[in-house]
Amino acid sequence: EVHLVESGGGLVQPGGSLRLSCVVSGFTFSNTAMSWVRQAPGKGREWVSTITIGGGSTYYADSVRGRFTVSRDNAKNTLYLQMDSLKTEDTAVYYCATDLGWIPKWGRNDYKYWGQGTQVTVSL
Repeated sequence: EVHLVESGGGLVQPGGSLRLSCVVSGFTFSNTAMSWVRQAPGKGREWVSTITIGGGSTYYADSVRGRFTVSRDNAKNTLYLQMDSLKTEDTAVYYCATDLGWIPKWGRNDYKYWGQGTQVTVSL
């Protein structure tokens, strides 16, 4: 059974940083492209970032490019999202997600498998 479990969310001031983690099980992580998606209060899901199976290519939404960095540790079955220079508009529930394929399906918000999400709140 596929499991994705996010952690690392919390309350941070504008300009601060957080590092999210997503530990997966139930599939071969090293053969799977992974993504981060977020959902702000009262809004729809917004794709944030995608990483290829080896981590050699990464993709970012314009709203986070230059501030967020996606990475992965295939030995630990873990996906990361380093978030720097956080803004109030980054407040959302952040999800890791995948379709279990190797193709990096960036720019989407309808992946087949999702974690439970972790809350990120950016506020004074």
